[in-house]
Amino acid sequence: MKTYNTIHGDTWDSIAYRQMGSCLYTDLLISANARHSSVMVFEAGIMLTIPDAPEKREDDLPPWKRKGKSA
Repeated sequence: MKTYNTIHGDTWDSIAYRQMGSCLYTDLLISANARHSSVMVFEAGIMLTIPDAPEKREDDLPPWKRKGKSA
């Protein structure tokens, strides 16, 4: 885990994308920072905990991106 200091205008999904690699991790980010869950758009200077993103598994990929498998 690491921390992130928000800048004015940050949103949950934009932070998840920039810090964790995908907006699909927004729910994990919010869960790790439950006390700020009601915030939609952040002011500058809020310290958030950035959880480790789960490792991507091949079966998480669409069929056309899986190695050795055709769609």
